Amino acid sequence: MENSSSFNRLLTIMDQLRAECPWDQKQTMESLSHLTIEETYELMDAILNNDMKEIKGELGDLLLHIVFYSKIASESDAFDINDVIQTICDKLVERHPHIYGDEIAKTEEDVKKNWEKIKLKSGRKSVLEGVPKSLPAMVKATRIQEKARGIGFDWENSHQVFEKVKEEFEELHVELNENENTKEVEKEFGDVLFSMINYARFIGVDPESALERTNKKFISRFTFLEQEIKLKGLKMDEMTLGEMDLIWNKSKKNYP
Repeated sequence: MENSSSFNRLLTIMDQLRAECPWDQKQTMESLSHLTIEETYELMDAILNNDMKEIKGELGDLLLHIVFYSKIASESDAFDINDVIQTICDKLVERHPHIYGDEIAKTEEDVKKNWEKIKLKSGRKSVLEGVPKSLPAMVKATRIQEKARGIGFDWENSHQVFEKVKEEFEELHVELNENENTKEVEKEFGDVLFSMINYARFIGVDPESALERTNKKFISRFTFLEQEIKLKGLKMDEMTLGEMDLIWNKSKKNYP
């Protein structure tokens, strides 16, 4: 009852804002879309920081966006929030025949394979049609590889993938030494990244999260470097790399 009450309160507030607030009245699905992406990345930051208070707040922001889109759609009788909820309920039941039907799925991989079979039955010509074109390249590469794995097109083990990574690095090295065509170098560099993302998947690492953690670590270390240089009364652009490296090594102890 408490969950129903709080959700109904949100719907009531949304109705009032849409009716009375100039900013909310002006919004369209298009104008909200880039804000939704921003909110999603803010949620990612909160999750990486393991900040439960922030996660709670960011989840609320995303929920508001879902309600907002549904409110806008209801104004033209396209659909409303109940339709949205019913649609996802129906999809969950359909995608889990091992729970709500007679299919058997004992492992996570069995479940994923069932999902891809169901999607193909729904009219898709390719399993890759389900990968949004607008996804960031790294996330898209991960989803492409997962989709291909869902129908059995994948390496057998991580050792094979690591060998592929080394092969792609060697091809990039050859291209850099023998070819001045930047497009070819870019192509080989892309192959390296794709193979690294594939390897990350095999060893259970989310490449997006891994890179973002490294970004945060570098920012912390670099900020420490700047502060230490300032405390010493020095200027970064007047220091040698060796001098800066001494402080950098100190920052690595503080931000491992």
